Amino acid sequence: MNSQAVNSGSEKQGRTASNAVNTEELLASLSMLNLNSRDDSPESDAEGEQQGSIVAAHLPLKKSISEPMRVIGKDQHLSQLFNRVQSLLKGDSEEAEGHFVPHCPESLEETGLTQDEIERLILKYLLAKGTQTGRQICSQIKLPFSIVDAILKRAKQDQLVAFGGTAEMGDYEFTITELGRERARRYTQECTYFGAAPVCFKDYLKAMEAQSIAKQEATEADLKAAFSDLIINPKMLDRLGPAVNSGRGMFLFGEAGNGKTSIAERITKAFGSTIWIPRCLGIDGDIIRIFDPGLHEEVVQEVHSEGLFDLSGIDPRWVQIVRPTVIAGGELTMKELEITQNPQTKICEAPLQLKSNCGTFVIDDFGRQRMPVDELLNRWIVPLEKRYDFLNLPSGKKIQVPFDQLIIFSTNLEPKDLVDAAFLRRIPYKIEALDPTEEEFRALFELMAPMMGFQFDVEAFEYLVETHYKAVNRPFRACQPRDLLLQVKNFCVYKEVPRKLTPAAFDFAVENYFSVM
Repeated sequence: MNSQAVNSGSEKQGRTASNAVNTEELLASLSMLNLNSRDDSPESDAEGEQQGSIVAAHLPLKKSISEPMRVIGKDQHLSQLFNRVQSLLKGDSEEAEGHFVPHCPESLEETGLTQDEIERLILKYLLAKGTQTGRQICSQIKLPFSIVDAILKRAKQDQLVAFGGTAEMGDYEFTITELGRERARRYTQECTYFGAAPVCFKDYLKAMEAQSIAKQEATEADLKAAFSDLIINPKMLDRLGPAVNSGRGMFLFGEAGNGKTSIAERITKAFGSTIWIPRCLGIDGDIIRIFDPGLHEEVVQEVHSEGLFDLSGIDPRWVQIVRPTVIAGGELTMKELEITQNPQTKICEAPLQLKSNCGTFVIDDFGRQRMPVDELLNRWIVPLEKRYDFLNLPSGKKIQVPFDQLIIFSTNLEPKDLVDAAFLRRIPYKIEALDPTEEEFRALFELMAPMMGFQFDVEAFEYLVETHYKAVNRPFRACQPRDLLLQVKNFCVYKEVPRKLTPAAFDFAVENYFSVM
């Protein structure tokens, strides 16, 4: 235990020292750029000496990170750089508080990649795009210039690339040679990918552990805020709260139209946090895409760059997203639960459960999938119990990955009619979405009417309830206020009459809506 503590302390001290060294280098570079751009007047010299002393005063970095770093003078570069120093130190404090932050790699070793893997991406990119500057290449593969520059120089020595011209601030334009084209074509046959450099699997596992959904807590206030746009029974919230905090799974069942999908979609909001995920993973040569713009909501980052330097300190191979909510309905197939490889591009796509890690995975209309229910249950019976899953790579290798999400089975069928007792035991919470009461039904009408352009009419509502519900013993459903109001709206548009809730309009809407129900 003591040995581990000493090692942990030395690693943190080493990284802090590394940050300080890099900061000194950046300070020196920007200071020289700033001094070279000054006039030769005595006033400028005096100002330069004054700001030079300011630089020297800040190099030790012993100030508290809670204090803002101020710069005297008009030097924008130095001001940006001091903010960079603060962000570096702040990153350490965030990690100490339990917040995961992917730090930008400062060496090839920290990327978890080899020179050959990065060279492959560069050559395939140049084959597709032609001549590009060093920094355009860095922007494409999301790695720092200090790492890419050394690999480009080696590629030039190997006559794979050549200088096509000079670019700003000591950069060069690089063009691919015939030898490089031949090698790039061979690489492209193996895999066409030349996007962001992949994150190594070890770093992904550490990130998922640090951001696990099981470590999150949602209070009653959190749930009320997440469901603020819905009218939901307080007893329902009290049942949902413990299930959400379990971080495991639940059955959400009840009659069709009672808001099961709407409830499931909002559960993740109760955690109110964001996570970092890699754009893609690299495992034994296979590229597996994790970030999916169709499923993940990216958090736009504030730009922290000035000229040559990226001042954010964050590894651009990672994306900050809102905790994911992945919904799969009746179209779900077994193929979507396994790693799939495109036969043409050789790029792999992560399964849905991997994309939903640290979030919520909703199986909507459970029991209506094209695959048999038993097949789905057998696939997940171990992951639900052990909290990890096994996936097969195209190479034939099997890997163990986290199965870390709140999984929700939403169905209008009875759970006991779908699954056996062994599976029900692994889903600890079974919550029924009950029919709304008359008071809740009225509140839904009062909420939806203005959204449809109507003014709520008490007499028309009472006529609807007495005539078309109580008289025929028809149960209330949470979706019906919206659906009936939409029928009335379309009727008013067709007749070119003002939008008004009347008994006649409700008669028309009910006749259409409940004709076969």
